[in-house]
Amino acid sequence: MSTPAFRRSTAFGAAVLLGATALAACADSDGGGGGGDADITAACSLENPPTSEASAPPPVDTSAQASGKVGVILPDTTSSTRYELYDAPLLTEALTNAGIEADVQNAQGDKNKFTSIAQSMIGQGVDVLIIDSIDAASGAGVEQAADEAGVDVIDYDRVNLGGSAPYYVSFDNQDVGRLQAQTLVDCLEAQDIDKPRIIMMNGGTDVDNNAVLFAKGAHEVLDPLDEAGDIEIVSEATVKGWDVENAAPTFNQALTAAGGDVQGVLAANDDIANAVIGVLKDPGLDGHVVVTGQDASVEGLQNVITGQQSLTIFKDVTLEATAAAQLAIALIQGTDPADAGIVLEPFEDPEAPSHDLQAVLLPAQVITQANVQDIIDAGALTVDELCAGIEDDCDELGLS
Repeated sequence: MSTPAFRRSTAFGAAVLLGATALAACADSDGGGGGGDADITAACSLENPPTSEASAPPPVDTSAQASGKVGVILPDTTSSTRYELYDAPLLTEALTNAGIEADVQNAQGDKNKFTSIAQSMIGQGVDVLIIDSIDAASGAGVEQAADEAGVDVIDYDRVNLGGSAPYYVSFDNQDVGRLQAQTLVDCLEAQDIDKPRIIMMNGGTDVDNNAVLFAKGAHEVLDPLDEAGDIEIVSEATVKGWDVENAAPTFNQALTAAGGDVQGVLAANDDIANAVIGVLKDPGLDGHVVVTGQDASVEGLQNVITGQQSLTIFKDVTLEATAAAQLAIALIQGTDPADAGIVLEPFEDPEAPSHDLQAVLLPAQVITQANVQDIIDAGALTVDELCAGIEDDCDELGLS
């Protein structure tokens, strides 16, 4: 597999190809930290990994106080740890600092509870609802009730296809998939493997449009390479409902179908990646498998630090919470979002072509061993939180 072939076949854009020219190293069996599993998976270090072209939101203007109430409904505590660790406190702080009463609740994965919370918030007279729905159908139902009550709705992180919310705040999820795939390609390229075999492990495409967009973005990078014969996508599987309990069995089936011969796994998030890593630790397997992830969870980051996972995607929830709070404040104040510095762009709803939806799409960041420090510098985690139990590995990377 030659470098020119990879570059010619990837019609992705110069911005996300920057990492290829600054590839530091993909570890051999002696590298990638002291986790002891780098002989199975491949640690990867990109000094300048692929980057997103999306823009960060303006800071919340707490000098322009607003009077009102915002209800926030988060979906669960199981699909990701981020909701309780980051979203809830960040949204509460941003709204409260602007003088707005914030009611932040979690539906705990229960669609009936999600609807009940929404009905209660609407009945209590919230001015704006920020909702991260469990599924699009229940989300759309809440949006209809809010619309009838004159309550503005912001889809948060996940869009409700077929719904009626006028606003959507999330990361550029299609770009997340492109970033995962391009970094996977760059890490594989550094190992100089001829025509690497790749398994795609999608998550929740049956319930989550974000997952659909992740996969779509990844295919934009990988399909041209597959067609050109530079890589081979040997299997594509879905962990339905993002249910991590199904991740290992699903990957086992995909790996068996691939004859146990795989050099790269595009895992949709860190939970799926961790399940993949567990399967790859089977004593009967060998080789260096590049494994992607997403969410920059503590477990995922520790796997990156110890060389068991090649990369993760950091979606700085501070950006997302800031953008949603800034938009809610503007709506309560009756201010045009553009006048508040908020950049909106049309977002297509394939299930409702007449749905006039405007989106704030935010940048994500690739994290490899080379730039884990960025997580600490962003304030997402402290060194103590990140390095508990793997202090020696963190010292090797110079984390502080």
